[in-house]
Amino acid sequence: MTNSFGARREVMQHIEKYMLEHMDTYLKPIDTNWQPSDFLPDASQDDFFQEVRELQESAKGLSYDLIAVLIGDTITEEALPTYESWLTMVEGVSKEEEGGWMKWVRQWTAEENRHGDLLNKYLYLSGRVNMRQLEISTQYLLADGFDIGTDRDPYRNFIYTSFQEMATNISHRRVASLAKKDGDTLLSKMCGVIASDEARHAKAYKDFIAQIIKVDPNEVLTAFEDMMKKKIVMPAHLLREAGKKVGETFTHFADAAQRLGVYTAVDYVDILKQLLADWDVGGLKSLNDAGEKARDYLMRLPDRLLRVAERMKNPELSYQFSWIQGM
Repeated sequence: MTNSFGARREVMQHIEKYMLEHMDTYLKPIDTNWQPSDFLPDASQDDFFQEVRELQESAKGLSYDLIAVLIGDTITEEALPTYESWLTMVEGVSKEEEGGWMKWVRQWTAEENRHGDLLNKYLYLSGRVNMRQLEISTQYLLADGFDIGTDRDPYRNFIYTSFQEMATNISHRRVASLAKKDGDTLLSKMCGVIASDEARHAKAYKDFIAQIIKVDPNEVLTAFEDMMKKKIVMPAHLLREAGKKVGETFTHFADAAQRLGVYTAVDYVDILKQLLADWDVGGLKSLNDAGEKARDYLMRLPDRLLRVAERMKNPELSYQFSWIQGM
């Protein structure tokens, strides 16, 4: 890395004021924001058991792969403590609680926390899930750590969050569409509001990188190039079930998502193309040699990846998840 963490810290401090001025654009007021209880049966009401029966009846129509993907998405969201601690270790994230980047991390975490709460409660009520096995996988994912190849570099971390928030938006939006098709309008609505949150968060992190590019384009491009060469790994790439090796279950989860079209290799390429367009990578001028080399590599990459993605065969269904109750 040619630029020191110290220089990156200065850049993060430089754009901190911009972030604070625009926080309200990307995060909603807590008092008026949606909460999980807005969507779920209320145990204090007389019609609670009737609503649970209706929820379970709708959930019966969900396909095996869709339940598997929904569980994997839920476990990914439930690993939020890992993501929060990871962001607090990024170089340039001040540890002052009253303002600055820590204020963003806390408030972003607060919004994200609702996602796992909502999906977990839905799955518990659905009757389709072995909750103990799900909880074991969640504990493993938190305990096994989180290595996404970004180190403490704010550029790599914000490029990663830009990519991942876009990916989770796609995943939740597609699950919403498939749930509606399978007759579960409640799940469809829930995944829709989660997808909307992810879309706002993606815009925020993309905006932060756009501001960094204005003052340090060469270093952003070389960081982006390095990350794409290593490939962007999913937050739950270490996902496993009881008795399985680290990461073993993630492969089967990803296969289910690919089969359903919830998140595919083509989506990976489309996200890259969108980031290149949003950050106007192809139009960046006055770069040094490393910056130009990185820009040219990145602009050629989507076509290369698309050729590979289009040759990929759809994985066959051949795995039984311990998370899912007998069909």
